[in-house]
Amino acid sequence: MTIGLIITLFIIGLIGSFMSGMLGIGGAIINYPMLLYLPALLGLASFSSHEVSGISTIQALFASISGVWVYRKERYLNKSLISYMGICVFVGSLLGSYGSKLLNEDKVNLVYGVLALIAVIMMFMPKKGLDDKTLESVSFNIWLACVLSLVVGISAGIIGAGGAFLLVPIMLLVLKIPTRVTIASSLAITFISSVGSSVGKITTGQVPLIPAVIVVISSLIAAPLGAITGKKVNIKVLQVLLSVLILAATLKIWIDIL
Repeated sequence: MTIGLIITLFIIGLIGSFMSGMLGIGGAIINYPMLLYLPALLGLASFSSHEVSGISTIQALFASISGVWVYRKERYLNKSLISYMGICVFVGSLLGSYGSKLLNEDKVNLVYGVLALIAVIMMFMPKKGLDDKTLESVSFNIWLACVLSLVVGISAGIIGAGGAFLLVPIMLLVLKIPTRVTIASSLAITFISSVGSSVGKITTGQVPLIPAVIVVISSLIAAPLGAITGKKVNIKVLQVLLSVLILAATLKIWIDIL
């Protein structure tokens, strides 16, 4: 492994993890296309879709728990939401990560493209009145939350994500959870999901060890900084930034698929 590749992987990890902590996502929605295209574009390495999904899984695991640590004393962590959705997304991600071994690279990329497209559509839909709720008045449909998080977990497990890039718009748009509660709680749910995905990816041999370690190290540095920043940034800015990032990644994947 060259110095250039190490630096590139470290920078990718920093960018993805900072956004992870700030926006309440695991970082895979950002890291997946960067890991897939950037090292190859620079002539440093060419990772397969399975390897990229494996690295992204481990990165999401450490980035999400680092972000949760920053929010640990805040009231934004909704324990009921985390418990119900966490259990369901864990089961789904475990199944999806094992099943991903049976898919070829094009199908893994297609799954990513479809999920990202759904996330983009949901993020740009109006979410009026969400942040008028008090933290004490937050409620949600438990069965709907469980079913949706199970489906997200299966899909996210395939591409090596915690699923937060879908969980966030679902929590905002469908479950009507306030933005800051969504961002903090989604980090915790993403961590639980990433545990399931990591077990599946590691046991099926989809994780290249050294690249994963490099990205994890940068995650431990950047994710807490992102979470601290996220607590200070205007809510509307966070929503727009997340939407734009997901849109950019979606366009790149679909251009290649088509």
